[in-house]
Amino acid sequence: MPVAVVTDSTAYLPAELSGSYDLTVVPLTVVINGAEGLEGLEIQPAEVARALSARRFAVSTSRPAPAQFAEAYRRLLDAGADGIVSVHLSAKLSGTFEAACLAAAELGDHVQVVDSETTGMGLGFAALAAARSASEGKDLASVRGEAADHASRVSTLFYVDTLEYLRRGGRIGAASALLGTALSVKPILHVVDGAIVVRDRVRTAGRALAKLVDYAVEVSGDGEVDIAVHHLEAPERAAALADAVSMRLTDRLRDCYITEIGAVVAAHVGPGVVGVVVHRRP
Repeated sequence: MPVAVVTDSTAYLPAELSGSYDLTVVPLTVVINGAEGLEGLEIQPAEVARALSARRFAVSTSRPAPAQFAEAYRRLLDAGADGIVSVHLSAKLSGTFEAACLAAAELGDHVQVVDSETTGMGLGFAALAAARSASEGKDLASVRGEAADHASRVSTLFYVDTLEYLRRGGRIGAASALLGTALSVKPILHVVDGAIVVRDRVRTAGRALAKLVDYAVEVSGDGEVDIAVHHLEAPERAAALADAVSMRLTDRLRDCYITEIGAVVAAHVGPGVVGVVVHRRP
């Protein structure tokens, strides 16, 4: 095991890829009315959706402690890894990257930390590329380079019913939130340089989904692509989006995944969210 790969629980890898590559996942924490639970292990997205819909519960999230990363890193090094590439969600959206860097600093050059500048399968595609490179016996610098390269090849677009949850969590500015919800329009967002930005505003959810398809095709470029569609308690909406994008990309589309987002991102976007991550293959 020359190089081990670590990521965090917001990568939201599809079930069909579970076990395909050797990845260590460090979970973030979700807090519902003061009760803490690890994402994916103790707190599921449905619990967050119910809490947000009820409007009687306070929901928040927190990064892993540096000690959690340090424990994972030491365990992998003790098991025989020569080095570790640790790739995580955007530093502008969470303190997870900072926590990983603090832990890595204790281990010298053995751990390289990568900011994917996104989350969801945008992060997932980068982590999978790193794990694939590691499985081929590549060295630490090469595996880190693969993670950074594939992170730069993703575009993340999503639609939310309201920007209120993003505003409350500080993931989007109050001015942008007001702009995004003015006149009851439906906001379409994308991730730019690690931050969430309003991309467009439309009048209806149906129009928002059509725009998501248009933008996904626009950012796909001319080469082969993979897509991942995320949702929270909106499987029909997600399936329709995946089908529409697939039809437009035709023979350029290679892999298509549909996954429900986890509890952490759910806490910040709310029920009804649907999004698409486009991964442009090298």
